[in-house]
Amino acid sequence: MSDEPPLADIARAIDADEAFRNDLVALIPSLRAFARGLCGQRDLADDLAQEAMIRAWAARSSYAQGSNFRAWMFMILRNQFYTTIRKNARMTSLDPEVAARILVTAPAQQDGIHMEDVIKALQKLPVEQREVLLLVGANGASYEEAAEIMGCAIGTVKSRMARGRKALAELINGPAGDALFIKAA
Repeated sequence: MSDEPPLADIARAIDADEAFRNDLVALIPSLRAFARGLCGQRDLADDLAQEAMIRAWAARSSYAQGSNFRAWMFMILRNQFYTTIRKNARMTSLDPEVAARILVTAPAQQDGIHMEDVIKALQKLPVEQREVLLLVGANGASYEEAAEIMGCAIGTVKSRMARGRKALAELINGPAGDALFIKAA
C-alpha cells in the first residue's frame, strides 16, 4: 500500500479532471465549427460536438496526458460524424435548393448570401476534401495534426487539401475563377 493517504489520490484525480474539463471547454468553439462544416446543419453539428465531448469525458482516463488533446478530440468528433452518417443513411432531409425557393423573403445581408454559397459549395465536395479544408483551413490544424486526426499520411492530407481548394474555387467562381478565390496557405 502507498504511504500517502487516500485523500491525496482523490485530490490528484480532481485536479486531473479539472484540467481536462478546462481543455475541453476551451476547444468547444473549434469542435462546433468543425462539426458544422462536416455536416452543414447547425443543430446536427451541435449534437455531434456535444456527443463527442460526452464520449471524451467518459474516456478521459484513456487520454495520454501530454499528447495532442486537440487532435484526440477532433478524432473523436470525426468518428462520431461517421457513426452518425452510417446510422442516418436511410433518412432523407429537405433539399436545400427547395428550401431556398420557398423562403418568403430574401436575406438582407450580402455577407450571409456569400457565406451560404461557400457552405453549399463545401457540402458538394467529397467528405475527405471537405474534412481537410475544415481542419486545416477553418480550424488552423497543421498538416501533421490533420493527418493524425484523419488517420492518413501527410502527403494524402496535402493532396486532398489542394484538390479541395481547387474544387471549392471552381464551385464558387466557375472553372476560370479558381485563382481568384482561394489562395494556398
